[in-house]
Amino acid sequence: MSSTVETALPKAILIVTGLSGAGKSTSLRTLEDAGWETVDNLPLILLDRLLAAPVAAGHETQDERPLAIGIDSRTRGFAADTILAAIAALREQGEYHVEMLFLDCSGSELERRYDETRRRHPLALDRPAADGIARERELLEPLRRVAEHVIDSSDLTSNGLQQAIRQRFAGSFESTLTLLSFGFARGVPRNADLMFDMRFLRNPHWDDALRPLTGLDAEVRDYVKEDALFEAAVGQIERLLLTILPRYSEEGKGYVTIAFGCTGGRHRSVCVVEEIAQRLRQAGFSPTIAHRNLESVPLDAYENRRRSEQEIEQTEHKGRGAHSP
Repeated sequence: MSSTVETALPKAILIVTGLSGAGKSTSLRTLEDAGWETVDNLPLILLDRLLAAPVAAGHETQDERPLAIGIDSRTRGFAADTILAAIAALREQGEYHVEMLFLDCSGSELERRYDETRRRHPLALDRPAADGIARERELLEPLRRVAEHVIDSSDLTSNGLQQAIRQRFAGSFESTLTLLSFGFARGVPRNADLMFDMRFLRNPHWDDALRPLTGLDAEVRDYVKEDALFEAAVGQIERLLLTILPRYSEEGKGYVTIAFGCTGGRHRSVCVVEEIAQRLRQAGFSPTIAHRNLESVPLDAYENRRRSEQEIEQTEHKGRGAHSP
């Protein structure tokens, strides 16, 4: 009989450093969006205290998150040899897997960025930015030589740098996806990235037995799905989402909301959201479902007026057809 002893994996720590203006802040924000715990410009004297601090109540999983620490020439007590010594000490403990990311950039591009933003270089407050860049490059050279990861942002846009960080450190970053049903009669949602109008589908509101029910009930869903256009329309929407959702994640979009509307927001839109969610889950996505108007009072007057308008349009259309040559 054998026993298995689980060994905790070393906590991942990434030291993010590099030239001022090369993209440290952008890199830290990208890592934070990808689930990392991030700290910027932490004095090294406080590093041990940070690692020893207990996890806050309600954040039990925080201790399992990788940690990114931003350090540059502005950090109090900065010295390349001190940083290297701190990293060596952490590695010797065996509890941490420590790597370094160095963000580099050409001098001419850094000068352009400082000129464009009208900021002063932290090491050349009363001199040209080029002087500060040269001095900082010399101070940071020992770190660049030993860094496991070097990214040159000279030719990268902010979005391009974010993609490079995600590809290298974020693994399978996935946008938070929400599928939202709503009723047009109560206003369109403001935060929708994509919106689909499902009012062309047959309406359960006109069936006395189905009217009190919602799109969560099997009877309503069967009724809506019997519409000849249901599979054709929903199938095309499914294919569209499977095509574009990975691109949203690649671009680092944290939240994606896809809204489906019908008249009252209780039948057709709810049914479609549930159907699309099931199909996306089968494809490996993890959507969150929100039904905005599911508990809203049915808008019989609005539905009746809309039906009367449709009947008038159909009558006028037939009348024009009867008088056509």
